[in-house]
Amino acid sequence: MLFAIFFAFWRVMQIITLIPTMGMLAWFVDGYNKNNLLSPDWLLLSFIVSVLALAWAMFTLFTYHRSSHNSKFVGLVDLLFVGALIAAVYYQRFVRYYDCTHVAQDGSWTGNFGFGSITVSNYNINTDKSCAMTKATWAFLIMNTFFFFFTAILAWMHGGEGSRSYKESHSGRHSHRRRSGSRHSRHSSHSHRRVYV
Repeated sequence: MLFAIFFAFWRVMQIITLIPTMGMLAWFVDGYNKNNLLSPDWLLLSFIVSVLALAWAMFTLFTYHRSSHNSKFVGLVDLLFVGALIAAVYYQRFVRYYDCTHVAQDGSWTGNFGFGSITVSNYNINTDKSCAMTKATWAFLIMNTFFFFFTAILAWMHGGEGSRSYKESHSGRHSHRRRSGSRHSRHSSHSHRRVYV
C-alpha cells in the first residue's frame, strides 16, 4: 500500500511537470515549422523524450493494477527514460548561460518631507519569453530525471515482493487443484470399480 502511494505521487509529479514542458517545446517546434526552418537537435530530442515520458507516466499510472505485476519491467523502462532525459538535458545545457531577465532603472522619484527627502527609483523588468521558456523546459527535464529515477527504484524494489506474492498465490492454486484432482481421481476409481459376487 505504501509503495502504491509513493509510486502514484511521483507519477503525478512527472505528469504535472511534463505537460507544461511538452507544451512549451511544442510551441518552439511550431514556430520553426511556420518559418520553414528545421528544428535544432536539442529541441527535437527534448520534445520527443518529453512526449514519450508523459505517455508512459500516464499509461502506468492509470493501469497501475496491471503494471504492478510486472513492476521490474516498469522499473527498467523508467531507467531507460532516465538515460534519455539525461541526454536531453545535456544537449540543452547551453541554456544555463542565458540571462533571460533584464532589470533597468527607469527614472526616480524624490519626495521632500520636513525632516528630509526620500528618493525612490523606478525599475523596469524585461523578461525574454522564449529564453525563459527554454530555461523552464530545461529545469523541468532535470527534475524529471530525478523523478523517473525515484519511480524506477520504487518499481524495482516492489518487483521482488510482487513476483513472490504472485508465485505464492499461483503455486497455492496449483496445489489446491492437485489435491482436488487426486480426490476426484480416487472417488472416480471407487465409483467405477466392478464388484463380482
